[in-house]
Amino acid sequence: MLLSGIFPPVTTPFNSDGEVYYKKIEANVERYSRTPVAGIVIQGSTGEAILLSDQERRDVLKAALAAAAPNKVMIAGTGIESAHETLRLTEYAAQLGYDAAMVRTPHYYKKQMHPANLLAFYRTVADRSALPIIIYNFPQATGYDIPAELVIELAGHPNVVAIKESSGNLDKVKTMVELTRHVKRQATVTETFEAVTPRMLQTAAAESAKQSRELVTVASLTNSDESVARRAVPPVQSDSVAKPSSSAVTVIGKLKMRPKEVGFQVMVGAAHQLEPSLALGAVGAILAFACPAPMACYEIFAALKDGDIALAREKQERVKLAAQRVVGDLGVPGVKYAMDLNGYFGGPSRLPFLPLTGEQKAEIETLMAGIKS
Repeated sequence: MLLSGIFPPVTTPFNSDGEVYYKKIEANVERYSRTPVAGIVIQGSTGEAILLSDQERRDVLKAALAAAAPNKVMIAGTGIESAHETLRLTEYAAQLGYDAAMVRTPHYYKKQMHPANLLAFYRTVADRSALPIIIYNFPQATGYDIPAELVIELAGHPNVVAIKESSGNLDKVKTMVELTRHVKRQATVTETFEAVTPRMLQTAAAESAKQSRELVTVASLTNSDESVARRAVPPVQSDSVAKPSSSAVTVIGKLKMRPKEVGFQVMVGAAHQLEPSLALGAVGAILAFACPAPMACYEIFAALKDGDIALAREKQERVKLAAQRVVGDLGVPGVKYAMDLNGYFGGPSRLPFLPLTGEQKAEIETLMAGIKS
């Protein structure tokens, strides 16, 4: 699975009674689907997953996926302290149709989180998971920072495809990029080298089947001659299996695909360091700041992709302070208020988060002025 690009780890909306506001989840995801983000992460740290019940996590995953466009890579946050419960939630996400699972590092029993423990945990999850696994390292929240050497060793597992590295340590990003270059894997991408998801394949197959049925109907109405009907129907090909049109390209309906080498993919989680992280070889980012400002984050990625380093750095400077303060200091309540300012539904957070003060809201309004999405 190609993970190149920007991914907002979306928030979980609550109503005034503190219950999950599922209609607003759907509305937010539908709007993100109309932006150029590569995909969406559901139930990451910004989604307050740790504050939800098991049933709420499942219901949020279900509601969000149903609202997402088929061309967006959908990543489910499924990390729980035990491998057993992590696998249960990952299996549910796979049944729903998610494309990958993001599994945060276990951290509660910190003194026992030796390399052997983490290796056993991630290998067990990766061995038994139907979804590709993304390691999630967020030491600011967990108090545990997975060593680069351990990530490099796990990168050799065929079902461990990426890491979201949120420590903000650029030296660590560089080390992981350089020392996992030997990992060679293939992903299926579109003609424009964007990710292909199973939901895209299903949509393409359904559209192809519908077109074939419509052509048969038109032919039968206009001429009963079987030879005319045969000429009206495209050459028969399976709607569920891609048919090669050349040695490199496969086709389902109007969807043309090709293989691409992706290797082990390093993603980052610090928006204020996005440009230097990408310059070091990170392929993309899962950014809380992309929740209120997906376009501003995408523009940094797009400028670097086009080779315009000066523009990328200019756009990075525009969001640097806002990303540091809104996400790094004010956290989920700050992100949600910034979303409210930019037309998404942020709303309240659950305790132990407290509402923002008037002074904090005014500061966010100043920081987000001109950063629209």
